[in-house]
Amino acid sequence: MHLNYLANIGRYIPEILLVILMVGLILIEATYKEDEKDRRYIFITAIIGLVATFVAILFNMGGKPQAIFTNSIVIDDFSSLLKLIMVLGTIAVVYLSRFSKDIYETLKTEFVIMAVGILIGGFLLASANNMLTLYLGIETLSILSYVMASLKKNDERSSEAGLKYALYGGVSAGIMLFGLSHIFGVLGTIQFTGVAAMIPNLTTVQMAILMPSFVLFFAGIGYKIAAVPFHMWSPDVYEGSPTPVTTFFAIVPKIAGIAVLIRVTSVFFTVESPMKVGWIGLMLVVSALTMTVGNVTAIGQKSVKRMLAYSSISHAGIMMASLVMIGDVGIRAVLFYAITYLFMTLVAFYITSIVQDKYGNDHFDRFSGLIYRYPWMAVMMTVVMFSLTGIPPLAGFVAKYNILSSLINSKFYTLAVILGLNSVVSAYYYLKIVRLMVLKQPESEEAIEGFGFLNQMIIVVMTLPIFVLGIFWETIMSFANVSKLFIN
Repeated sequence: MHLNYLANIGRYIPEILLVILMVGLILIEATYKEDEKDRRYIFITAIIGLVATFVAILFNMGGKPQAIFTNSIVIDDFSSLLKLIMVLGTIAVVYLSRFSKDIYETLKTEFVIMAVGILIGGFLLASANNMLTLYLGIETLSILSYVMASLKKNDERSSEAGLKYALYGGVSAGIMLFGLSHIFGVLGTIQFTGVAAMIPNLTTVQMAILMPSFVLFFAGIGYKIAAVPFHMWSPDVYEGSPTPVTTFFAIVPKIAGIAVLIRVTSVFFTVESPMKVGWIGLMLVVSALTMTVGNVTAIGQKSVKRMLAYSSISHAGIMMASLVMIGDVGIRAVLFYAITYLFMTLVAFYITSIVQDKYGNDHFDRFSGLIYRYPWMAVMMTVVMFSLTGIPPLAGFVAKYNILSSLINSKFYTLAVILGLNSVVSAYYYLKIVRLMVLKQPESEEAIEGFGFLNQMIIVVMTLPIFVLGIFWETIMSFANVSKLFIN
């Protein structure tokens, strides 16, 4: 038994590295004086630790899928690929926080420590194989997020963002736990595979109890990915939080939430049953509402961060659309979309953060005439906006096309039409930024300090995958195809 436990730990190295990194960062932080501003060793240690975690996950890729710690955790290529995406996003956000003026200098190290803690919660969610692990992942991710949202404690909007996030999060977690307790009460197990084995043989009374229980269960996950009707916190929190925090929220919690939704759908609802029909119906309705509400509401926004918040809601809806196609086709499509979404989100928020640091706000007009002052940055932002819209041959087009074609092949025609129409609607607000950058004269000729040579090169490098993924998408899709979900 002890040998088996040690073998389990051997497959859990990335998570252990993150825990060690978080403790190490806390100890290093304790060595600095309160008024000491240059805390570069925190950032150096964080980057080294995150890169080591990335490498450890790569070693897990391609290995035999395995359920560890009495089947509470699953290590497979599906979870490993999503963990890689989350780690890459965290590394980029840690660097962004280093030069961002939107976080107080004395609190930047706290941001890094909390980011690592939230990443641990995201890892738990990606590998969760029972209800308890899932709930621990949700709470680990959520509690630190509430603090992170209100990091600018002297800013009323940031404090309001943290309070709203905590209130909505507490209610949604309670609702989810209430649903989980009913599921356990009826089925007598918290293991995913145990629940899956019993769903096809439910009595009418059991189904009458479990159907609303699964809706309550979905509330907790839907809150994390800002799915309608659990999205109301997202715009206010995204706008009020410091930009590096907003960038982080748009990547790690959302990817982790999508990961657990895919696993739950793929494990619980593979066998035909009324429960499966009800769950797929729920995903269809929520997906359609989420992408529509996100896109329509984004049209009237004047803040770029708020627009990107509604945009991320719509992208969550698109990724949810792949869940109605239970099986490898849907998983492959959403994995490719998640990789593409990572780079599009990072570039958009990097440029927005730098512009906000200069002018003190992120209004659309601040981007006016950017092409005349920083042509490379305007071109990169244009590429991202085109990709988010879904214009070929960029990665965003391929990602949407994969999901759209899969929906049509699976005969979900209504959802496919809604997705296509939403892509057309999104063009209005995405191309609005392009119009301002290219067709309007700049408001000011002052230099934007954040657009130094190094930062411009980093933004260009992060934009390149949008071209590469759009052109060589078949290679990436084949890689995503082997990252199958393990059920045990």
